[in-house]
Amino acid sequence: MSQDLPSQAARQKTEILKVVGSDFGTFKENVGLEKIGEWEVSQSASAKALIEAANYLKAKDIPVAFPTETVYGLGADATRAAAVKGIYSAKGRPSDNPLIIHVPDLDMLRHVLQPTANNGATNGSHDHIPEIYKPLIERFWPGPLTILMPNPIPSRLAPEVTAGLKTFGVRMPASPLARSLIKLVGAPLAAPSANASTKPSPTTAAHVLEDLDGRIELILDGGSCPVGVESTVVDGLCDPPVVLRPGGVSIDELRECPGWKNVEKAYKDHSESGKAAPRAPGMKYKHYSPKARVVLYEATYPDLHKGVDQQALELKDDSNLVGVIRTRQWGMGGGFSCGDFNGQEKLVAPLEPDSQPGVELEVREADLYKSLDGATIGKLLDISIGKDSRSIAHGLFSALRELDRRGADIIFVEGTLDDEDIGAAVMNRLRKAASQIKS
Repeated sequence: MSQDLPSQAARQKTEILKVVGSDFGTFKENVGLEKIGEWEVSQSASAKALIEAANYLKAKDIPVAFPTETVYGLGADATRAAAVKGIYSAKGRPSDNPLIIHVPDLDMLRHVLQPTANNGATNGSHDHIPEIYKPLIERFWPGPLTILMPNPIPSRLAPEVTAGLKTFGVRMPASPLARSLIKLVGAPLAAPSANASTKPSPTTAAHVLEDLDGRIELILDGGSCPVGVESTVVDGLCDPPVVLRPGGVSIDELRECPGWKNVEKAYKDHSESGKAAPRAPGMKYKHYSPKARVVLYEATYPDLHKGVDQQALELKDDSNLVGVIRTRQWGMGGGFSCGDFNGQEKLVAPLEPDSQPGVELEVREADLYKSLDGATIGKLLDISIGKDSRSIAHGLFSALRELDRRGADIIFVEGTLDDEDIGAAVMNRLRKAASQIKS
């Protein structure tokens, strides 16, 4: 069951705290795995907002939204049960959906992996990082890769993090801002995407505010997230190792690492029903969905280049508001019969005049015509999110949110190939969001 959302009386004003500068910290110089062994926070002015947010996270049980390189996360101290429960409450997230924890360096990960004695002290000094993961850590961390680790007994993590599982997911974000925030808190942060449960993931502070205004008190605005989809989740504790969720690291890249040549796909492109807790976020429940109905055209759809078959659609005779999200093949308008498009309009405006720019996309509008007689039956909104897979991943959630914000009744999306680079992650999210799939 989902956690209860905050009542209107309990809702607080949500503050957006702009993070300026780029000097957040650095790793201590070292080699091998130890090149990411210890993160040191900068004493520059860039860290001032992070210190304020870290003090908030240590004192309160209400989560804080912050940017990573993938999407905005909703963070809370992963060692305190009351703080972790605050995440589930703010998002309206089912309590059996496990959370990923984030660490700034290997020192903190090793600390989490050490079993604790009854007095809270560490038992021994052994490195508990499984050998299977060390090639991945050396190549992909910090970055968009989450690995499943055995949860020690007794564990330092709050039980709400793992949703009853014997493992937990952990990653080291590539964002220096995120790493410095976690280091200042002095504890790993449990941090799912900072959106309302089932909604498209947020890639700007404006997206977070749209979903969680009044549910949380603080958003750190660090600009737009460069990757745009969540991390890849892998399980190397089984043989062969598996990918539980596609994301910013492709399966082909994983196969280049020692011990991962035979890695297999263990996820589905729709919500996986059943009573068992999902092994990774995004497996069991519907996610990434706008309010509008979404029709996805697969890259393998016959005559995809011709666009949407408007004559086969059941559109109203008037007042339709139709959205089109294009990638590689569709021309402007996606094959709909329409009038001339107006001038381009910048998508996802910054929160403040001096804030970093949002996703560089444009939306165009035209009159939508009834294909048989040319009568106007509404408006058509057109967005291109680029032709390469990285651009598509970067702009996908923003485009879905923008068309939702404008009140689109239905959104038609041109899919991309899912066998290359980050394309598998894009199509996984789109298939979960889609009401209908054309293949």
